[in-house]
Amino acid sequence: MPRDLILALDQGTTSTRTIAFRAPQLAPVATARRDLPQHFPASGWVEHDPEELFTHSVETLREAMAQAGATTGDIAAIGITNQRETTLVWDRATGRPIHKAIVWQDRRTAPLCAALREAGHESLVTRRSGLLLDPYFSATKLSWLLDNVAGAREAAAAGRLAFGTVDTWLLWRLTGGRVHATDATNASRTLLMDITRGCWDPELLDLFRIPAAMLPEIRDSAGLFGVTEAGLLGGEVPVMGIAGDQQAATVGQACFRPGMVKSTYGTGCFLLLHTGDAPVASRARMLTTIALQMDGKRSYALEGAIFVAGAAVQWLRDGLGVLRDAAESGSLAANADPQQQVYMVPAFTGLGAPHWDSEARGALFGLTRATGPAELARAALESVAFQTRDLIEAMRADWTGDAETVLRVDGGMVASDWTMQFLANMLGAPVDRPVVAETTALGAAYLAGFAAGVCPEPEEFARSWALQRRFVPRMDAAERDRRYDGWRDAVRRTLSRA
Repeated sequence: MPRDLILALDQGTTSTRTIAFRAPQLAPVATARRDLPQHFPASGWVEHDPEELFTHSVETLREAMAQAGATTGDIAAIGITNQRETTLVWDRATGRPIHKAIVWQDRRTAPLCAALREAGHESLVTRRSGLLLDPYFSATKLSWLLDNVAGAREAAAAGRLAFGTVDTWLLWRLTGGRVHATDATNASRTLLMDITRGCWDPELLDLFRIPAAMLPEIRDSAGLFGVTEAGLLGGEVPVMGIAGDQQAATVGQACFRPGMVKSTYGTGCFLLLHTGDAPVASRARMLTTIALQMDGKRSYALEGAIFVAGAAVQWLRDGLGVLRDAAESGSLAANADPQQQVYMVPAFTGLGAPHWDSEARGALFGLTRATGPAELARAALESVAFQTRDLIEAMRADWTGDAETVLRVDGGMVASDWTMQFLANMLGAPVDRPVVAETTALGAAYLAGFAAGVCPEPEEFARSWALQRRFVPRMDAAERDRRYDGWRDAVRRTLSRA
């Protein structure tokens, strides 16, 4: 029997999933999921338990295999995709983490970022890494761990500690500590990588006081990373693909050509514009990042990051109790009073692109005595569309090449027809929802399958992308601009630097 199953391990912010795909068509045949608790030890702090990241990963890998009726002899490869920037440090000898994982949403290092910015270091950081000085990224989280965990800095200097983003931690554990590596897409989100040369940057390491011995090896996104310990899954399985979740979704959406655009709507929202084989410096405070590295060749993207998208709906459900289920938000929004215009600026953990205001906090505007759950649901969903337009407007200032007029979308929120229609209305452009909605896992599966020799070249894979539905604008330009002007006014009143 051929080895034609690929296990895509998708370790996200609120859940861990494994989807089994059958090559070469990459048809999904099994899915396993575990919800991932988040820990909030202080205001603006967000953490995960590193052991849960690993145990949930192994549990879902095993469950997906069982659902598919598969043994390790049926599996061609494992592909890993992960929440990016989340930072872990562990003891090389024992494998034990020195602290909980600090999640990408965590804002505890805002004062350090402000101090570095005020000292004039942001231009160097941006020139080398393509990123901005913001708590979002890994370097200041790593520096915080070294400064705040007893004995950590001394142990790191002695070479006893290892650093990794979630992909690196999972790879280390899956291979029994034999492999300490990451891929270029995840490395490009740390503030420590020279994205033009494709290596860790000594000046950035000095700036953040990070010992080079802590860092993983940077590799291509597709290739043999190592093999799993036989006892975990019943035999050894090669890990042959790794990519950060947004880059994996870009692959899954087959956005291989410069000018193609995808946006993923999960806990946050991340929009990537493929810019080709050279990095594009942003004038509008977008991020320059590595889209993919294969055969030692890097392609690049401009990225806009929104910290809160689906998390706003989760807040309505879990924090306020106005929703029983996140899936009902679209139907509730459709029944909102059209005479009310409520704006939600969901800056629960600050504002991302293009504002990058870590001190901003969420706000609601336009409330009346008649405002109820339907209006709040509509405001939460509309905020996602307004923020997406913010990103599109900013990218238009940066990208001089030909850009696609169609936005390819994926993630949990795109199941809502109401939300996607409003997004098309607000952008004044078509929005395409694919047949395979799990594009992040699909991208990880493709990278692993390509490296394993069971999936085709990128051009042929791109031809397999299939449209489920296209949403076209149905709002006139005057109404679109009126609503967007109201949003921009709400944001101005929310900014800490207003």
